[in-house]
Formats: sequence, C-alpha cells, structure tokens
Amino acid sequence: MPTWIWEQTDWPAFRWRDTEVSPVLARARLAQGRILGAAGLLDPVLTLDADVSILVEDGVQTSAIEGERLDLDAVRSSVARHLGLPTAGLPAPSRAIDGLIDLLLDATRRFDAPLTLERLLGWQAALFPTGTSGLRAIRSGQLRGSEPMEVVSGGMGGERVHFLAPPRERLQAELDRFLGWFEKPSKGLDGLVLAGIAHLWLITLHPFEDGNGRLARAVTDMAIARDERRPMRPFSLSAPIQRRRNAYYKILERTQRGDLDITPWLVWFLEQVEDAATLGHSIIARILGKARFWLRFQAVEISERQRKVLNRLLDAGPGGFAGGINNRKYMGLTRTSRATAWRELSDLVAKGCLVPTGQGGRSSAYEIPWVELTLE
Repeated sequence: MPTWIWEQTDWPAFRWRDTEVSPVLARARLAQGRILGAAGLLDPVLTLDADVSILVEDGVQTSAIEGERLDLDAVRSSVARHLGLPTAGLPAPSRAIDGLIDLLLDATRRFDAPLTLERLLGWQAALFPTGTSGLRAIRSGQLRGSEPMEVVSGGMGGERVHFLAPPRERLQAELDRFLGWFEKPSKGLDGLVLAGIAHLWLITLHPFEDGNGRLARAVTDMAIARDERRPMRPFSLSAPIQRRRNAYYKILERTQRGDLDITPWLVWFLEQVEDAATLGHSIIARILGKARFWLRFQAVEISERQRKVLNRLLDAGPGGFAGGINNRKYMGLTRTSRATAWRELSDLVAKGCLVPTGQGGRSSAYEIPWVELTLE
C-alpha cells in the first residue's frame, strides 16, 4: 500500500468534492471581492502605504512559519529600499532579507511571466545568498541532492518521519509536469483552487534542501495575483497560516499521507484565504482611517512631538496600542518631562485628536477617535 500521496498510481490526478469546497470558495471569493473593492478607494499614495504594510507582514510571517524570526525594522528597511522610499533611521537589511523581498516582489509584480525551473532556482538562491541555512551549508540555487528528503521530528532513537519527498531521480520529471500544469491548467479551474493545488503540489515535491515552504507560498501568491490581475497583493496569506502553524503542518501531513482526494486541504486553504482577505481589509481600513484623520485635522496646529505620537497610534490601528496612550507612555515615546507630556496630551484631547479610553484608573489613557474614521 502506498504511504505517500505521490506513490499513488494515478498521481497527480487530484480530486475533491465540490459539495464541500464550493461553499468555502464562495466565502473566500466574497472576502476577496470586499478587499479589492476597499483597495479601489485608495489613491496612489495610500496604495503604496498599503503595499508596504502587506509586504512587510508577508516577509515577516512567511519566515516565522519556518521558525525564523526576522527583525521587523530590517524588513521595513528592505521593503522601503525596493519601493524607492526613505530608509533613514532604519537598519541595513541582510542579504537574505533583501533576497526574500526580491522573491516576494518578483512573484507578484511579474505574475504574468512564466514560472520556470530557472526562476525557481533563482528564488531559492535569493533566500540563501551565502549558501548556508543557519550554520549548515546547503545547495543554493540548485535542486536537492541524491539523499532522501525527509521531514523528521524527535531526538535520536525516537525520530518520527512526517513526510518523505519523491526520490531525486524522479524530481526533474515531476517538476516539469508541475510547471507545465501551472502555466496551462485545466480549463475552467477556479484560480483560488488552482492556488491551493499549486501550494500542495510544490511543497510535496520538496525540490530544494531548504526554503521549500517559502517558495510554495510565493508560488501561491503568484497564482492569486494572476487570478486578481494585480501586481501587488492586497493581503498576506502567510499571516493566517502563521497563526495556525501547527494546523498547517498537520493538514499537510494528513494530505500527503492520504489518497488523491484533497478536499480537506482545499477547504482549509480556502478558509485561510478568507481570513487573510478579512485581515487585509482591516489594514486598508486603518490606512484610510489615518488619511481621514489627517484630513480632518489638517488645519489644527500640532507640534512634531505630538504628530509623532499620533502617527504611532494611527499606525497601530484600533486596539493596536494596548491600553491607549497615557502620560507615562507619552514620556517614553517623546523623551519629555512629566509636565510637558501632561500638557501636550491635554492639548490633543482639547483639540479632539484624542478621546478618553473610558477605562479610568490612576492614569488616564486616550486613543484615536476611530469610531469617527471607519471605512464603511
């Protein structure tokens, strides 16, 4: 009996039950349409602001899924440099972070360019510019070697094999078949379903020694960009996957150990698309709220210190600045005295830029009047 999905005699003839997939697909499409409609409200400047936010989140979260914690400011620095924005005050990013942002941008900005083996090799090399993963030397920009490619957990003597990839001698033909299908999929195949199949298929082939998950998610982003016909993504699929990281690996393992009925995987994947679009909508709402805030208070005299604090609150979004801003936090952000902090906070409240959180306590706290700046 076959142990792995790629050992099935009719691999890769994936099948699924439309009665279970269609309702989830409809919800994902509704959420996708909602965020695309919201994105259409943004002018070029705000669109760039949204692109930066989504790209930074995508870079951080797709790496976190693999257990790699990137410095947020270094990712912001790389994104700013790639998009031609100021980088003053931001640290210089590593070559690996720059390579990751190169990969994410190439996958979406050039979504119409053919996905070829050479392109995949270039993407993987960009992730590992030094030819190492941590302290381990790996093949950078090359397919994996002849040794078995296993995903294993547990210590010596108690190892558990979660997955075994197809043998190296089959890999070239398997990749050719995948790339051919990606460029010429079955007629009538829904674009989001295609993205889910592409993700599962490529990560099952596991063509590289490292970086397979990030590459599979980049190919997924490329497939969704083709579906939307947009060079920049309005949402990050990596964000909900990272929040459900354990569930992600479990559903992959169950699917890769199963037959070619991938209904559970597609249902799970489309639920993440729906969630990602909903999260992306909240980012766009925050960006529009920030623009409306400054339009509303454009004639109000506000100092640079006050503006800095307000922008921190606006960038954090509703509820993002835990407990709101109080005298102590204002002092920490602006490095001013207690008296100055109290005076400038009171001034912002008097001008309507801040409102009380209503939480009371020994130290009064304030927040942006978000309820007056909502998207809808």
